[in-house]
Amino acid sequence: MPDDKTKRSPEDNKQIDINDPSEVSNWCRSLGCTADELKAAVSAVGKSAEKVKEHLGK
Repeated sequence: MPDDKTKRSPEDNKQIDINDPSEVSNWCRSLGCTADELKAAVSAVGKSAEKVKEHLGK
């Protein structure tokens, strides 16, 4: 499902779009990780923000 730029919340904060550079930057800042770590986490557990947080130990 593409990221709908017109819907910012609450759905938007539940999924991580690793193809959107500004979103990657925001998630990295929020989670305290690098872009490579974020992309690896999404690859491992999917784009669910909650699962990525758990995977990264946040």
